[in-house]
Amino acid sequence: MVGKKIVACMDILNNQVVKGINFVDIKTLGDPIVMAKAYQSQGADELVFLDISATLENKEPFFDLIKQVGKEISIPFSVGGGIKTVEQAKKLLESGASKISVASSVLENPNLLKELVQELGSDKVIVAIDVKKIDQTWWVFSKGGTQKTDYTAVQWAKEVQDLGAGQILLTSMNNDGVCSGFALDVTREVAQGVDIPVIASGGAGSVDDFTKVLASTGASAALGASVFHYNRVSICEIKQALANL
Repeated sequence: MVGKKIVACMDILNNQVVKGINFVDIKTLGDPIVMAKAYQSQGADELVFLDISATLENKEPFFDLIKQVGKEISIPFSVGGGIKTVEQAKKLLESGASKISVASSVLENPNLLKELVQELGSDKVIVAIDVKKIDQTWWVFSKGGTQKTDYTAVQWAKEVQDLGAGQILLTSMNNDGVCSGFALDVTREVAQGVDIPVIASGGAGSVDDFTKVLASTGASAALGASVFHYNRVSICEIKQALANL
């Protein structure tokens, strides 16, 4: 399947890679630089680093770690968590990041998204959208998945597209860390509801999960975290399966 990308994601807490289930039950897994180099060698197309505590704790983004990562890997990587200003975003790009990812800050202040796009270009700006299914509706959540908003997934996706976002990182909180498959319904609704690329996230547990979401939803990329951290499948296996579709 030509053009579809495989992304490895590392959630960061206190400069260590961690992973939870449904955004809770966090466990420490290892050194982000060591893991980043491993995923690059395995064939990941891109990496994502997300500081999962920066927004809740009102911290600055992790500039020093990103500088170290930028010196060690050559594939594109994006950074999210705690970005509240254009200046912080610029500093992350100067530190080596290829793109920045924003979520809660642009829900609170949509004008920030406009400013980021104007200053950096849409190709440098990803909007991360965390969604949770409640009573058959996919709602957008902010603050690391702790606060429900009044936006549905498709509503907010269309709005960030109109504001200039170049890409959407869509994570199903219901599926996160469970390794039982992506949320195909909401991924399809969002990917078909906008014209910008959508990265599917949350729930990857097998090669089949990746091929299903990329073949049936319109997503341009699929992201894995636990599935790679715990060696359930290799990126090479996924790439081979996609090539055979």
